[in-house]
Amino acid sequence: MYYYENIAILDPSLGEEELSDATEKIISLITGNGGEIVKNENWGKKDLAYEIHKRTKGFYLFIVFMAPAEVIKKLEDYYKVFDPVFKFMVIKMSKKEIAALIKAMQTDEKKEEETAEEGAEVV
Repeated sequence: MYYYENIAILDPSLGEEELSDATEKIISLITGNGGEIVKNENWGKKDLAYEIHKRTKGFYLFIVFMAPAEVIKKLEDYYKVFDPVFKFMVIKMSKKEIAALIKAMQTDEKKEEETAEEGAEVV
């Protein structure tokens, strides 16, 4: 299994519930085919660098996941027919990027633990 970064740009006219449903469908496709989600971020609605399919904005969805190589083909085929997604990119992560990701996640976990401990001490 390999680590991958995935960025998908979704239709800006989606409502909050539709966006959540689209995200769940993408995640379930990855996990249903033997993948594991490492990080999932919704970057919100942003301006596009250039117009794509008469759209100037889009919801950016960033997912880091670990999966077998054959999942990528299934994911890309799904994106091509899934209407809310109009642009996407899946990139295999290098060993350096994986190490940096793991280190950043560990740092975030330590900060959360320290914040929780400080909150408990104040009471």
